[in-house]
This record gives sequence, structure tokens and C-alpha cells, in this order.
Amino acid sequence: MAEGNKATRDAGGFRFKVRGPREFYGGLVLIGIAILAIWASRDLAGSHGFAFGPGTAPRMFAILLVFMGAAIAIGGLLVDGPPIEKFAFKGPSYVVAAILLFACLIRGISLEYVGLPISIPGFGLVISTFVAFMVSIAASTEMRWIESLLAAVGMTIFCVVLFVYLLALPFQLWPSFI
Repeated sequence: MAEGNKATRDAGGFRFKVRGPREFYGGLVLIGIAILAIWASRDLAGSHGFAFGPGTAPRMFAILLVFMGAAIAIGGLLVDGPPIEKFAFKGPSYVVAAILLFACLIRGISLEYVGLPISIPGFGLVISTFVAFMVSIAASTEMRWIESLLAAVGMTIFCVVLFVYLLALPFQLWPSFI
């Protein structure tokens, strides 16, 4: 009788096993991002014949992302993969902080809109890039100060050459108070 109960319990419904959880859930996230992109571009005109509209590329890439996400998710159902590990918040939080710090430092920020009579002047591209790079690299557990300083100097020089001299963008290089 115990075998009969087992047979009736397993016989009902479609059942699948997620063999590669990283791939499966990652594919679902990609599909979700693609659906969000399709929804966000809903008001943009599409293509008319051979003429592309402003909504053609976002929708085309979003549809490709749906197919890629589906393929990755199906791969997670069919192929064994590693389990999902704990999410490390340190690295992403440092990188987000570096991006926000760069945005505040490059042009300056005024906190008057929140009721504080504080205004921080712009520090320019050189200092902002260097500080943002140092903050973001501090997230690494393998950070070494000398290598990090050299990499930050190299990245700062690269950004100045690229944005100011090659692309001729009107960035302020140094602090406005100097």
C-alpha cells in the first residue's frame, strides 16, 4: 500500500528539477530585464518598412535578450551546475559608492534642496576619477596600495587623454577653487 501512495503522489502534474540554479535563475533575470526594456520602449516609434525608428534597436535587443535568457534558463534545467552562493554586498556597494562620489565630485553638489546650506565645489576630472577608482578598488580583498595607486594614476591619465584631448569634451580638469 505504501508503494501505491508513492505512485499516486509522483503521477500528478509536470515536475522539473533545476539542475543548474545559477544559470536557471540568471536566465529568468535576463528575461525580466528584457521585458522591462520592452515595456520602457513601448512609447517609441518602431520601424516602418526599411526605416528604423527610435524604438527599433531597444526592442530588437530586448527580444534577443529574451531568447538568450530562455536558452540560459533551459540550460540550467538540463545541465548540472554549481549552487547559488551567498551574495557579497561589499564589492557592489563600494562600486555604487564610487559612482555616486564621482558624480558629486566632478561638478560639485549643493545640499540646499534638502535644507542644508552646504555647497561642495567641483573637483574636476582628475581628482574625481582618481578618488572614484581608489574607492572602487578598495572593495577587492586583494587590494595592494602601491598597485592600486599606480592603476588609479594610469586610469586617470587615460580618462583625461580620452575625454579631454581625443573626444574634446569640455570637462573641467582641476578643482574650480584652484
